[in-house]
Amino acid sequence: MAEILDVTDEDFEREVLESRLPVLVDFWGDHCAACRQISPILHDLAGAYAGRAKIVKLHAVENAATAGRYGVRAMPTVLLFADGQVRGQLVGSRPRADFEALLARAE
Repeated sequence: MAEILDVTDEDFEREVLESRLPVLVDFWGDHCAACRQISPILHDLAGAYAGRAKIVKLHAVENAATAGRYGVRAMPTVLLFADGQVRGQLVGSRPRADFEALLARAE
């Protein structure tokens, strides 16, 4: 299973915006039940898309500058970045197929 990287305000630009691969960013929080529900899906997808896309997590409260820059108001919010730009968004607990459809936007 591929690893999901934790990113912060400090390394967001390098790990996400400058990535040569599309990046799915999970903006999450400690007390978010829906965040825990999607976590196994994201771990599975990290393995399935290894080499084609990156999946990272960003703690929205601890990294408020980045969360604010992208208008994250609910958790989980998952944004797809490609070529440094937001290409799609999902909010809340969703089925695996929704995350796969989001990733397909960057292919």
